[in-house]
Amino acid sequence: MADMFYDDDADLALIQSKKVTVVGYGSQGHAHSLNLRDSGVDVTVALRPGSGSWAKAEEQGLKVAAIEDAVRDADVIMILAPDQHQRRLYAELIEPNMKADAALFFAHGFNIRFGYIKPAAGHDVCLVAPKGPGHTVRREYEAGRGVPVIVGVEQDASGQAWDLALSYAKAIGGLRAGGIRTTFTEETESDLFGEQAVLCGGVSQLIQYGFEVLTEAGYQPEVAYFEVLHELKLIVDLINEGGLTKQRWSVSDTAEYGDYVSGPRVITPVVKENMQAVLTDIQSGAFAERFISDQDAGAPEFAELRARGESHPIEQVGPELRRLFAWGKPADEDFTEGSAAR
Repeated sequence: MADMFYDDDADLALIQSKKVTVVGYGSQGHAHSLNLRDSGVDVTVALRPGSGSWAKAEEQGLKVAAIEDAVRDADVIMILAPDQHQRRLYAELIEPNMKADAALFFAHGFNIRFGYIKPAAGHDVCLVAPKGPGHTVRREYEAGRGVPVIVGVEQDASGQAWDLALSYAKAIGGLRAGGIRTTFTEETESDLFGEQAVLCGGVSQLIQYGFEVLTEAGYQPEVAYFEVLHELKLIVDLINEGGLTKQRWSVSDTAEYGDYVSGPRVITPVVKENMQAVLTDIQSGAFAERFISDQDAGAPEFAELRARGESHPIEQVGPELRRLFAWGKPADEDFTEGSAAR
């Protein structure tokens, strides 16, 4: 069994005694900053001058400063900028200005695991990673609950890194739900694998292939959309609530029987072998190198792959059908259908 931590295992006063700087104000950045503040922590949001998030953070009552200024007096620096930008921010603005004993925190271990950021020996290096998107982290905190977190320490320079990491996790509400001990390596490799093989890559490709098979066989695109995409949420919600067993208990006997006899025909042992190859690329650093090299070149491959995904026929059918559902979200603040919103 994994080592678990809860609120009683952490001393909130420890993080309350520190000056905390959160670098970035995106999905996780806004949630961490607001939850820390509401837990009585002295927190500053660090952004580049001219950032569109600057006014938003100030409107929500947070202190905001340029990155180089915000990190100078910080005892704890949580870096929540996108993975591909972290190493440059660290090298150019954070490392030259931070205190020699400042603790560095991350919510994803990518840059530490693959060596893009190499902190000096005097810094605690900690991981506090909520297992949910930022808006959920904030909403659950406000409701008096929390989103589970995984917690790790890569470098314990102070001898107090674990206590500090748990105190931070408590302040953002994570230990209300529970914290799991991990390592930067385990978190990074398992997270990347889950995203690529199942949650994002695997599911997306399965949906597209299912849509193509039905439409190529002559079924209406709208009907195909409902059967392979729309109803997926219903199934995933059941899995989330009670695992595969609850999902199978909830669906019809016909669906459950089809699950058992046809699932292995589609997801064959070859798929597992392909997943193992994906994991090998992650573990070796090959995926990280491909991603960072493409980003450094201006992300031409990323842009091409994104455009290809957005042009798939299922993406042309979806917007019209989603408007039919009165209970659907009308829009997100930062997302509009189609690539023009990027």
